[in-house]
Amino acid sequence: MIRFFLRMLGLFSLAAAFILVIYDGTKSIASNAVVLTSVRALWDTLSAGSLASLRPLIEQNTVPYLWDPVVTTFLSWPSWAVLAVLGIVLIVLGRKRKPLIGYAR
Repeated sequence: MIRFFLRMLGLFSLAAAFILVIYDGTKSIASNAVVLTSVRALWDTLSAGSLASLRPLIEQNTVPYLWDPVVTTFLSWPSWAVLAVLGIVLIVLGRKRKPLIGYAR
């Protein structure tokens, strides 16, 4: 059941990555320049309040310098790439095991 859930989340993540590639492609064609939607812009669009509350949460509960080099770098990555890698990892984690052949049991 958990493998099915992981594969399902992985496929949804890959579908969202594909939608974001199409979205960035149409914006790039319309503006005659390469446009990439960052994780920060996507998160701000979906839930601006949770993004604003993330910084104090990280700075108070972990080491303070974790926010500036690590999290800000992650938030600047293209959102389609992050969702695609997450989807691939979830699909690989949820794959079915290969049956053992021969005496390798």
